[in-house]
Amino acid sequence: MRHITLQPMLKHLIRRRKTHLPKFSTHSHSLSLSSIADDPPFSLIPKPQKTTNKREKQPHDSKKISPNFPLKTNLTFDFRHSYSESDPNVDPIGFREPPKFSPFGPGRVDRNWTGKCAPFKGGKEEREKWHDYRESVLGEPLSEEEIDELVEKYRHNDCNRQINIGKDGVTHNMLDDIHNHWRRAEAVRIKCLGIPTLDMDNVCFHLEDKSCGKVIYRHLNVLLLYRGRNYDPKNRPVIPLMLWKPRAPIYPKLVKNVADGLTFEETKALRNQGLNSTALMKLTRNGVYVNVVQRVRDAFETEEVVRLDCTYVGSSDCKRIGVKLRDLVPCVPILFKDEQIILWRGKRDQDDQAS
Repeated sequence: MRHITLQPMLKHLIRRRKTHLPKFSTHSHSLSLSSIADDPPFSLIPKPQKTTNKREKQPHDSKKISPNFPLKTNLTFDFRHSYSESDPNVDPIGFREPPKFSPFGPGRVDRNWTGKCAPFKGGKEEREKWHDYRESVLGEPLSEEEIDELVEKYRHNDCNRQINIGKDGVTHNMLDDIHNHWRRAEAVRIKCLGIPTLDMDNVCFHLEDKSCGKVIYRHLNVLLLYRGRNYDPKNRPVIPLMLWKPRAPIYPKLVKNVADGLTFEETKALRNQGLNSTALMKLTRNGVYVNVVQRVRDAFETEEVVRLDCTYVGSSDCKRIGVKLRDLVPCVPILFKDEQIILWRGKRDQDDQAS
């Protein structure tokens, strides 16, 4: 075997790989660093500034912008959060918040808040003036052709001048929204959903009475509110706004343990009978309940107890529906359980015999 000596070959390779690094002086190194710092790559080119003549801002005159408080209005009705869904004749038994805190804000209205309303302080003369003002704004009644033209213009779903009414009904701040629409439109489309649709006559009455308008069209839950011939947006009534929604007062218990005119055992038997009976109809959340009152009246002609299925409606809405039906049918609600409403028609047979 041949012995190969690798030492001379390695030395030769090492000599070939040796490279001479360039020598930089300290002066050239300092120049290169300074040039890099002075001229960095991708430097932004400043944009030329446009010379504009800016006007000096004048201080705002607070007296012209802010109204004078307290506001004085010529409205001759009591201010409440909801006009159509509250009964002024029923007195509460308690309050969930102190009555001294007015939802209009401190010192913003010339009326005192009692916990459920801000009562009107005027007399008959001011009410008569308000009635005369309303008649002057409405002017002469519209002809059939004018009504048909307004109805065709505002009754469709794509109408921009629309206000939606929910479970709170006709509220106080809604009056200001109506007048804001009346600045640029002769009529407003109003769509009602939920509990107020049980009594549409009540909704129409409060809309006409509080806004000084006129309902010219009504189909199920859709209304058209006309502003009047002589309406002037510059002379619109002053409506102070509520800054927050006041909490509802505490009213007496709706369902008694024992119904009037019955014993405890009879009341319990009627409740069980209603729970085991078939539901007259099923109500949906925020639905249209226009025909509910009439259907309950027709059912009471043959049945003593009626059950309404209100699944997914909510317990608070169920009680509101029960209160409405108690006054409209009339009837006696005897049970609210698992979103089911049990209604009793009352002792009508004895009353009919006595009469």
